[in-house]
Formats: sequence, C-alpha cells, structure tokens
Amino acid sequence: MFSKTIIPSLRTANQISTRGFHFPTTHVGSLPRTASVLEHYHASPDLPPPTEVLEAAVLETVKRQVELGITYVGDGEMSKPSYVSYVAQRLTGFGGSALGPGAADLADYPEFAKQQIAIGAVVPRGSEYIKCCVGPIQYKDFQAVNEDMRIMKKVMGTNKPVDGAFLTAASPGVVALFNTDKYFKSHEEYISALVPELAKEYTKIVENGFLLQLDCPDLAMGRHHAYAKLSEEEFLRLAEINIAALNAATAHLPADKIRIHLCWGNWHGPHHRDIPIERIFKIVMSARPNILLFESANPRHAHEVDTFEKLKDQIPEEKVLVPGVIDSTTNFIEHPELVAKRLLAFSAIVGRERVQAGSDCGFATFGKLPTVHPDIAWAKLGALAEGARIAAQKLNN
Repeated sequence: MFSKTIIPSLRTANQISTRGFHFPTTHVGSLPRTASVLEHYHASPDLPPPTEVLEAAVLETVKRQVELGITYVGDGEMSKPSYVSYVAQRLTGFGGSALGPGAADLADYPEFAKQQIAIGAVVPRGSEYIKCCVGPIQYKDFQAVNEDMRIMKKVMGTNKPVDGAFLTAASPGVVALFNTDKYFKSHEEYISALVPELAKEYTKIVENGFLLQLDCPDLAMGRHHAYAKLSEEEFLRLAEINIAALNAATAHLPADKIRIHLCWGNWHGPHHRDIPIERIFKIVMSARPNILLFESANPRHAHEVDTFEKLKDQIPEEKVLVPGVIDSTTNFIEHPELVAKRLLAFSAIVGRERVQAGSDCGFATFGKLPTVHPDIAWAKLGALAEGARIAAQKLNN
C-alpha cells in the first residue's frame, strides 16, 4: 500500500546497517525562515508564502542540512507560520482569537516574562498564533500538503539525504491545547472530532514515502501551560486521552514510519514547573509511533538520561530514541564531544541501532520569533552532525 521508492534514499531507523555504522541525525522540524518567507509572514501571517518563495526557501534549507550532515531532513516548516496554527488554514471550524493561558514558570517571574515579551523571545498570550475552534471540523483539501510534498521531492532530486526526509503535522492533542474550544461540549468530544480529519493528512504524508512527525507538547508542556490548574492526576488522565487519540489517528499507518516529539515548551525561561519525564514515561511509551524525539540537552532535562536508564524495562523493544543533543533555546554552540557523549549514554541503554541525534525542539517554532540567531542555529546543527560522527567512530573502532 505504501510506496518505498517515491523519494530518494529512504531507510527507516531500524533498517540502517551496522556496517560502517552511523548515528542518523535530524532535528525537530522548524528551522530559521528565509528573509523572503519572513517578509511574507509579516504581511500575511495566516497565508502560506507564494510557490516561488517556498521553493527557493526549501531548496536553501534542505541543501544546508545535507551539506552539514543531517541525514533525515525536513522542509523547515517554511509553509507554516507555526507548527500548530497552520491547522486553521487546512481545517474548517477554526477562527477568531483568544488569550492563551500563559506558562506557569513565566507567571512566577512576571518581570522576566515582560522583558522576554518585549524583546520577542516568547509568544504573548494575545498572539496571532492563538485561534479558536468555533464550528464543525473538516479537512478542507490536500492542496497545501500536496504542495509541501511536491516541493520536497523536487528539492531532494538534487539534494539527496543519506537516510530520508520527514514532514511535521500537529497531533490532535496539541491542536486542542492551542486552539481554545468554543464549540464542543468536552475535551473528549473536541479531540474525537479532530482524529479522523487530521488522520487524512497523516495518511497522505506516509503514503508518499515521508516519515510523519507528530508534535506533542500537550503531553509535557501542557502540564504547566493550558492545564496548569488541573491536579496531576487529572492532567495524566488527559494525557492518556490525547495518546489514545493519537493512536487512533495513526492506527492504519506503519508505526516505524511515524515519530513523535515530546516537548516542555521552546522558550528560554526558568522551566522549574516542567513535569519530570518519569511521571509521564509510561504514557509516552504507550504511543504507537516507534520513533520518539524528546528534550535532553537543556539544563532542566539533561539529567533525565538517568530516568531512561532507570526505566529501561518500560521502553518497548521497537522504540527508537532521538534525544535532543543540542539545546534549541540558547546561543551556545555545543561542543561535538558533548554531543557524542550524550549519544553514547543513550546507546548504552537501548543499543546504538535504536538511537538517533536530534535537537531539543525547533529553531523557529513560531516563524517570526526565532529564539536562537539563525547563523548560530545552523552552526549548532553542524555540531550535532560532527558529534554524531565522533560517537560513531568511537563505536566503530
């Protein structure tokens, strides 16, 4: 049913040979938007850029990834103003605006929060990115995702990645997290309505030979964001509902063609309210997708490699771990030896064939507000690739 030859050089994480072993390298999705893309979004924040602008931007972005040594490449989310607000372009039932709930860690430090908003480092509660669900949900058509795939295939004709390519999509849970419900009677009803409609785009991406990445900050960031007023027990129940929705939306797709991204929020803040991964570990591991990307480089979560060691018996044998080995909120460029050390630590837990190198989060989560300077973001990706080479050499010797 699913094509294996539509795009060049695709291999799943479990099919990489240990002969001349390499750690696959990737990132979470969003990359610095090109100047022409940013110019468009400043003028038309709710519309995708024109075709010629997108083609040039994706070409530049993919070419740089391949040259740096990123082996699973993405389009940088050039066609999307953000990783979640784009759904209002592709689904009916979304519009208007609402105040976002804000983040509990920033609320604890209001003067810091004001300063970060003033310099554009965080998205304010009244952001244009915050929409509402105001009516029945239906997937409009495949025009936008078809254009994303067409451009990626065209670009990869001359810029072939070693391992393959992925495209991102919002999970049911993150759509419900960011788009305030003003139509349905309950969270369960809302998320149930999202499942069959979002699944249409998921299917299209996988059928065309791309890995599908589903972004799931609702499972972690949601705790200190929209669901901060819930008890932990109530939050964990909601997370279970969201995972069940994700599993239902992907039930017909091969698990090894799907990756999910677990995130506690991509802002340079205190993050002292982040829920420890240990408390959501079992829920996260119950997700159908085999490939798990997660934060593991920033100061709040780097120590949680120890949690993976402690709970390794709860990691399904088919899971591929893609720890963030570079932080996406700091302009420090990680030393490649540190990247290598992080990869080797996870390899010792699940085996080298089940580890890939990733970033904590995207480098332009909300397109017009990059946390890391674009030049440094690319340098950090170069350090990621170099660190992966160093780690592989240590294992090959």
